[in-house]
Amino acid sequence: MSASETALSPEQAKKQKTQFNKLQKKLRREVGKAIADYNMIEAGDRVMVCLSGGKDSFTMLDILMSLQKSAPIDFELVAVNMDQKQPGFPEHVLPDYLDQLGIEYYIINRDTYSVVKQKIPEGATTCGLCSRLRRGTLYSFAEDIKATKIALGHHRDDMVETLFLNMFYGSRLSAMPPKLLSDDQRNIVIRPLAYCREKDIVAFANVKAFPIIPCNLCGSQENLQRQNIKLMLQEWDRQQPGRIEHIFNSMQNIKLSQMADTSLFDFQNLQIDRSAERPVYEFADEQTVDGKPARDAVKMVNLVNL
Repeated sequence: MSASETALSPEQAKKQKTQFNKLQKKLRREVGKAIADYNMIEAGDRVMVCLSGGKDSFTMLDILMSLQKSAPIDFELVAVNMDQKQPGFPEHVLPDYLDQLGIEYYIINRDTYSVVKQKIPEGATTCGLCSRLRRGTLYSFAEDIKATKIALGHHRDDMVETLFLNMFYGSRLSAMPPKLLSDDQRNIVIRPLAYCREKDIVAFANVKAFPIIPCNLCGSQENLQRQNIKLMLQEWDRQQPGRIEHIFNSMQNIKLSQMADTSLFDFQNLQIDRSAERPVYEFADEQTVDGKPARDAVKMVNLVNL
């Protein structure tokens, strides 16, 4: 628990501890369910846990280490951070923290900051190139250390935001999947926090007092598109709590015949089939039909069984 707990009364401290235990159990349960639903971690896996220094990746590592102790299977965890040499990056923070945990870890030193500044014009968005360089480096390093899974700290809110980001700005219906096989099929990416809400992660990280490293050290402008999406979803969730969960659930319940992608569903060759007996529709005996049939100009009233 955090040092601020010492300023609380015994009753307040007890209440805070109870609330934290509930939150921790909730996150453990959600991570465990995501791992089971998508078979994220298997016996003998060597999982490379990517640490950025943010609340999400710290929480992911903490929960995975906790689950590892009680899991019915054996698997390894390896923490990996990529030092991209942004000016002012506190290089000592993560090694000091990981040394305390006693976990196997590696710090990859690669000056992608200079590459990005060299290639991207001043004022333009740097996030795209930066993330590509980071992803390529991590994929390669996973092979170097014989990691079988790469764990990233994206949570449910991230995945829903990406869904809308791609719809609004990319004209495609896609998001971050909980489990992904890389294009070259050499790596599998998992997102153990897929069922976790960001607000719960924030609360957990605050109590745990992780040594958070800000993500804006490179000096790049904020990703305004994603921020706009985030604000929109936060307002929706405020107006109707649970809406984020509903949207995420819809990502797990896709009906291709109700969409419009001709490459995924054969719309062109749809054929009617009236060979079976027609079912009786609800309240069919209560309907009336008016009109002028093609062969009979007599008005039809109370027509049943067309």
